[in-house]
Amino acid sequence: MTCPNAFVDRRSERALVTLVKVVECVPNFSEGRRKDVIDAIADAVKSVEGVRLLDVEYDPDHNRSVFTFIGEPQPVKQAALKAADVAVEKIDLTKHEGAHPRMGAVDVVPFIPLHGTTVGECIELSKEFAEEFSSKHNVPVYLYSKAATKPDRVDLPNIREGEFEGLKDVIGTDPEKTPDYGPNKIHPTAGATATGSRPFLIAINFNLNTTNLAVAQACADAVRGLTGGFVNVQGIGLELPAKNCVQVSLNLTHPRRTKIHQVFEVVKNEARRFGATVIETEIVGMVPLFALIDALQYYLQPEKLDESMILDLYYLGGAQDPTKKTFTEMSVIEFGNQIRRARATPGGGSVAAAMGSYGAALVCMVTGLSLSGRKFVGIKEEMLEHRHGAELDRGVLMDLIEKDSEAFDVVMAAFKLPEETDAEKKEKEDIIEKGTIHAAEMPLTTMRHSFSAMEHAKVAGKKGNINTITDAGVAAHALMAAIEGAALNVRINLGNIKTKSFTDSAAKEVEKILTDGRKLKEEILEIVEARMKELAESS
Repeated sequence: MTCPNAFVDRRSERALVTLVKVVECVPNFSEGRRKDVIDAIADAVKSVEGVRLLDVEYDPDHNRSVFTFIGEPQPVKQAALKAADVAVEKIDLTKHEGAHPRMGAVDVVPFIPLHGTTVGECIELSKEFAEEFSSKHNVPVYLYSKAATKPDRVDLPNIREGEFEGLKDVIGTDPEKTPDYGPNKIHPTAGATATGSRPFLIAINFNLNTTNLAVAQACADAVRGLTGGFVNVQGIGLELPAKNCVQVSLNLTHPRRTKIHQVFEVVKNEARRFGATVIETEIVGMVPLFALIDALQYYLQPEKLDESMILDLYYLGGAQDPTKKTFTEMSVIEFGNQIRRARATPGGGSVAAAMGSYGAALVCMVTGLSLSGRKFVGIKEEMLEHRHGAELDRGVLMDLIEKDSEAFDVVMAAFKLPEETDAEKKEKEDIIEKGTIHAAEMPLTTMRHSFSAMEHAKVAGKKGNINTITDAGVAAHALMAAIEGAALNVRINLGNIKTKSFTDSAAKEVEKILTDGRKLKEEILEIVEARMKELAESS
């Protein structure tokens, strides 16, 4: 695709640094020719406070536009909904023609975790989008990729097969095409939409100096996973009449494993067999710095090259030192070094949240290893549901590693406020009270989500892959440790809070989670022991 936008918001990069949770949304709309429509969609995105529109790409041959914007989860969802409102109003698929496959005016809306979030949280965000969008516009919506409810809906091309014209005849008649949200019939002009969560991918196109579509298709076959190429590559061959050439249009779905230069070299070699060559490369949307560094390292072969050597990162837009990390970005050793310092934060609350996040991660692991193979067919959907739930808990707990420390720092700062007058004393007392309540809510939230993850652990331990049974047990230990550790932090804060309604309610909830958690932990460990015995007897 071509025509990068000229109306992207280029405000200071500092805004990104201050966000705790950052989600990326990369919706694709079936419009690449009418600039007024593309501008209207862009304006809708930019109208949502806290959302930054980073990039827009559109192309008349594809007749498609790709938007990239970021922000905290709920504002990003609102921006996607507002953009979709415009697309449904202004795009009519009965009048749409283009080289790129499509099934909807709002064709696909992926949510991607960037910072402080997980796939599980983005799955929930995509479900919220699907429910609100389908309810408002009567457009059928399918969940795809990590949010897929059926194995054949993981890959978008399977859902989009037949495109708008073909889906008109099968939605409502073929049970396999029943949407996850919305009416069981296609929208007459807006078609159908897919949404979900996926890891970051790179959309990259290679234009060849030939008009022979078969050459582009052969190059796509050589690199895409379905036809024997790279497992993490999707691709098709397309005609570009406006450029008098053909294109190999690719998605690199795991760019850390399958790199740009690896795919580029294979496409070049395959094209050479037909007397063609790559004359132009297009990156659609945004690309991570590590991918460009990988390509630079391959072609230049420097002795050393990493992000800490990129000068622009130290001053561009006022960004912080690129070597500076948040707690969740640190290695285990680095985080441990932060804890060992003679400073109040990060402290026990952050450590409890970290233990909870590791326990939830183990639940994700057990359920993830209980999805593939014949013996898991009967529980696959159940395991997928619990995996998504544990991913959501893990994301919240990861966020709490930062938030617990931040909440304590706010209270400490409040104690330093002046109190020379009665008004200042009253204001200081109010700020300390509110800050301490917030500081108590953080570990209480850790308790809630650690308990939730433990509920998923019980199902995973009871029904999941028996070879991972000890991992379910370790998850139970870690999650209970998180609950008990967080409880200590709640209780010590309650002693400094005057709002009795809050202290009574919180104290009651703490005791309930502790009691229920200890019981649940013992149930899980009994399951673990029984299945370990079963495993030993069968070997």
